Amino acid sequence: MTQADATHAPGSPPEEYLAFCREGEQLCDLQRNGLWILQHPDRFCFGMDAVLLSDYVVSGGKEILDLGTGTGIIPLLLSVKTEAEHITGLEIQHESAEMAQRSVRMNGLEGRITIREGDLREADRLFAPASFDVITCNPPYMLPGHGLPNPKSPKAIARHEVLCRFADVVRTAKVLLKTGGHLCLVHRPFRLAELITALTGQGLEPKRMRLVYPFADREPNLVLLDCVKGGRSRLQVEKPLIVYETPGKYTEEILKIYYEE
Repeated sequence: MTQADATHAPGSPPEEYLAFCREGEQLCDLQRNGLWILQHPDRFCFGMDAVLLSDYVVSGGKEILDLGTGTGIIPLLLSVKTEAEHITGLEIQHESAEMAQRSVRMNGLEGRITIREGDLREADRLFAPASFDVITCNPPYMLPGHGLPNPKSPKAIARHEVLCRFADVVRTAKVLLKTGGHLCLVHRPFRLAELITALTGQGLEPKRMRLVYPFADREPNLVLLDCVKGGRSRLQVEKPLIVYETPGKYTEEILKIYYEE
């Protein structure tokens, strides 16, 4: 789209938003309160897992921290889906953090969202202990392993545990959450036993769990977890979330999560 083509029609960004774009970047309509986000196809772009996590977050927390925020998709969505007074996104990759900061300014949300550049493994140096009501995280799902063509690439860092392990996420959440605070995350079901062991070992008790299935007759490919710092041992397994009715056709629940009514 060129600047001359830009209009305020549905699906087209306001013309002034184009000034925030740099070469190769794209504007994505989030279909929520007029929000748009900057994305770059050569970097890791947000997916359905981030959208589902933003919808799964408990809404009562005043201070929210998103660990590994990438280009800021979760803080942007939480600004609409929760009543949080302030949302902070922490991102280790400079280019992604800078892009997230521009998206925040573009949407006029500087008063509610702050993007910090830093390593979540050292987050206790950036934030005071027990300073957040809710922490969210869409962490790398895959173990480092071998065969990564470029472990330093933005996509590899987002998908594989190159710069942090799940245990790092859990330790950081334990330090920064208030007692009774929530850690909400999305991950892969094949690591579920490992996840629960790591969480409970740090006093973060899983209280809600929801499995996400691409189709009703397939195996789940995502798991959503809501854990409470210092919570008692009692887990509610919620009804399955089905993404597609048929190939290419979302279920009504997915449509409600994605789009404004």
